[in-house]
Amino acid sequence: MKILLVEDCQNVAEVIFDYFEASDISLDYAATGTLGLALAQSQKFDCIILDIMLPGMDGLSVCQQLRSEGNNTPIIMLTARDTDSDMLSGLRQGADDYIIKPFNLEVLEARIHSLIRRNSGTGFVNQITSGPIMLDINTHQVWRGKNELKLTPIGFKILKILVHKAPNVVSRQEIEDVLWPDDLPDQDILRKHVYQLRNKVDTPFTENIIETVPKLGYRLAVQQ
Repeated sequence: MKILLVEDCQNVAEVIFDYFEASDISLDYAATGTLGLALAQSQKFDCIILDIMLPGMDGLSVCQQLRSEGNNTPIIMLTARDTDSDMLSGLRQGADDYIIKPFNLEVLEARIHSLIRRNSGTGFVNQITSGPIMLDINTHQVWRGKNELKLTPIGFKILKILVHKAPNVVSRQEIEDVLWPDDLPDQDILRKHVYQLRNKVDTPFTENIIETVPKLGYRLAVQQ
């Protein structure tokens, strides 16, 4: 069972890690909303524990972004706020449950297992499409029309971002934050990966759909 914990308070995170150390739950961790979003977009989790007050991007915005992309992974919001309006805000953005700090770790564990049981088999949308492009999130298979494309793992991630955002422009910074959230490599690396992706997605076909937008980034030039 793989859980993503997005929590900026190191003490809270350490307590949660210590509690689940001997359990069947494996924890990944992000201390900012930006990194938490990137991990949730690029990996599959059984549940996300998401604090509301986060640096970079607050938990409500992270939850809203994931839901807008079709990510249905169960989300438990952690909040120090106990007013009805704050709780309702989280639920309206797509959260499945919320826990008020300070909380009982046994209650947190029980709610995690309860949500995963209820959502078994629906943690992620299986397929996403944009124009002639279809991606299978679980198998990492890609098709353009009836033609299956063999992409590298990074090529798949780039195309997934473009499909999610299509037909909007995706900045280089957005793509780099997802691919390399902790350590950005040489600035030319992204350009090389996009070039390789184009060789698979566009070169064998009569119409190019990966479009460079000067000084901004990239987009899929497809009809929605």
